[in-house]
Amino acid sequence: MESRINAFRQAGKAFAPFFLSVLCMTVPSGCGTDAPPMGNSVENRDSLPAMITTGVSKLISDSGVIRYKIVAEEWQVFDKTNPPRQVFPKGIFLERFDEKFHVNLHITADTAYCYNQNLWELRGRVFIKNDANRTTFRTEKLFWDMNRHEIYSDTYMHIVRPDKELEGNWFVSNEQMTRYHVRQTNGFMPMPKEENEKPATNDSAAIREVRPAQERSKDGF
Repeated sequence: MESRINAFRQAGKAFAPFFLSVLCMTVPSGCGTDAPPMGNSVENRDSLPAMITTGVSKLISDSGVIRYKIVAEEWQVFDKTNPPRQVFPKGIFLERFDEKFHVNLHITADTAYCYNQNLWELRGRVFIKNDANRTTFRTEKLFWDMNRHEIYSDTYMHIVRPDKELEGNWFVSNEQMTRYHVRQTNGFMPMPKEENEKPATNDSAAIREVRPAQERSKDGF
């Protein structure tokens, strides 16, 4: 019996190199030295976002106090562009809070860009509603400089207040939209009544048309 066992051991040693060669042929990746395939490195990464987030709800502070809330379907961050920018390609909804954390301003747009975390560019159907003075603002392009606390646009805009309405092709305002400067104006506003003037029969106040004035600018209404 012992002699048979020794014979099997000698046969196993003889066939061991053959079994190893067969194993390497059937599993070349395990015995080969080639590295797995790799893609080329991206040298110009300014065209690729460093982060893509979906379903965004973000709070922004100003001087240590929470002042804004952003809601967006998609948020892209580009850190290698000049200047660095954040992109909201599928639209944005923004709210502004007052000192008591009450919402006093609503902003919506189809697309939004934020450069250096302080300059906003809103495009598409831009709509602003100021609850404090019940003013609405519509345009297709708007810039918001958070450092200078200014809102401005160089495209057609339409402002509506409870008693006044104004259109123009150039606009600049403070963040509260209580003081603004409009050029190439066109709109309607109530005509002041005289003391002996009878009230209008159909309307509570007469309406005067403001004709376009290319050479004149208008502050507020």
